[in-house]
Amino acid sequence: MRMRRKKHLDERLAACGDMIIFMDRENRDFSVKDTENMLDYKAIFGNDKPIVLEIGCGKGQFIRELAKREPQYNYLAVEKASNVIVDAAEKTLAEGIENIRYLRGGAEYLDCYVQPLSAERIYLNFSCPFPKKSYAAHRLTHRNFLQIYEKLLKDGGEIHQKTDNMQLFEFSIAEFSQSGWGLKNVSLDLHNSDFEGNIVTEYERRFSEQGMPIYRLEAMKPKRSI
Repeated sequence: MRMRRKKHLDERLAACGDMIIFMDRENRDFSVKDTENMLDYKAIFGNDKPIVLEIGCGKGQFIRELAKREPQYNYLAVEKASNVIVDAAEKTLAEGIENIRYLRGGAEYLDCYVQPLSAERIYLNFSCPFPKKSYAAHRLTHRNFLQIYEKLLKDGGEIHQKTDNMQLFEFSIAEFSQSGWGLKNVSLDLHNSDFEGNIVTEYERRFSEQGMPIYRLEAMKPKRSI
């Protein structure tokens, strides 16, 4: 079901100014990459702090809390839906958070915009599981996306994933492992583990209160031989 377009959406997006960077490309041949839109972090943020990404940020609750807790980083939060990203950007402006920018578009475009070997971490929080087998390539932990993330992450960089979907979690573990990523801090029930520092989003709290376990892992970028 398609989300109904918000009233005055274009005006609201425009009012967010430089808070939102649009990643639309008319050429949808993903095998053709260019660097003309590569982001200038110093121009965007006004400093040289290291970069952290969240892909699929929704209304931005997680990334806003993370930006407050760890102000030593700059954050790029990715979301496809204008209806959703406008809420995230407006709340960020209202709270006066200066170290977040939002990228409106799909993760398949990221290596056209995010500088290679520049990200410290990537967060994947409650990504759409695309349960049909025929849609597996759309899952954000499919090996095609892992190849993109590997280009963006610094050596030693990590992906932190949380999901309430067991099938997606099992799929992710298989994709990470078969693509050479190391795994650590794997939890099959995050809220009943000894993990500290978890940022609980509204979505996460709702499903946890229903008795559904939250799955979490950290994947380490492969060390490739030259």
